[in-house]
Amino acid sequence: MSKIDLNTISTRPPDGLDKKSARKESANRAEQIADLHQQLVAEGKHSVLIILQGMDASGKDGALRKVFGACNPFGLRAVGWKKPTEQEFDHDFLWRIHEQAPAKGEMVIFNRSHYEDVLIQRVHGWVSEERVDRRIESINAFEKLLAYDNNTLILKFYLHLSKEQQEEELRERLNEQEKHYKHNDGDWEEREHWDAYRKAYNDVINRSEIPWHVIPVDSRWYRDYLMTDVVLDALKNLDMQWPALNTERKW
Repeated sequence: MSKIDLNTISTRPPDGLDKKSARKESANRAEQIADLHQQLVAEGKHSVLIILQGMDASGKDGALRKVFGACNPFGLRAVGWKKPTEQEFDHDFLWRIHEQAPAKGEMVIFNRSHYEDVLIQRVHGWVSEERVDRRIESINAFEKLLAYDNNTLILKFYLHLSKEQQEEELRERLNEQEKHYKHNDGDWEEREHWDAYRKAYNDVINRSEIPWHVIPVDSRWYRDYLMTDVVLDALKNLDMQWPALNTERKW
């Protein structure tokens, strides 16, 4: 398999794709995803883990709403990962992650994930390269454990944002009142490490055994169009069945 180079992948939609038609198709797919999620819950044989990673302002929250917003909240969880607590620091880096892994009949969406421990910590030099290597090995083993031991479908999305679009999104958080709550001075500080993050993401994506989907996100409607296609196709391939009626009553 050829290596992925994020620097060569456009963050924009292709010419010729109609925005209005794409949005309509995305909404249709989101409804189908909701139906299949209901079947996932009812059948109780599979679990689904969705991983959303990307630079600040890459649209992780919006992807969650647009792609999974039609799903029934029952059997659906979203987990946002922040700096570990003192208790979490006292355990291995996957301890807190494993606790939130999906059960059978459940879909869980990670807004950021265990990959933060080989991204932000690596970029800032808080871990050695030797430890990064060991952690990537552990992540691959962990994901295979979920996939093969608990019948978990894992879909990993890297939301591919340009540096120019990130600046625009961050400025909106400063200038638009309804987005003030999203503003964080630290996002501007992390932006100074753009090239280091790009390099770290390139490495992580290419060393993952369960593949990533690179999703261009400068235009959010194109993000939704691509993600709904991937998720819907993957859920269909689970070939889920509605459970048979279980009753002894004579009607």
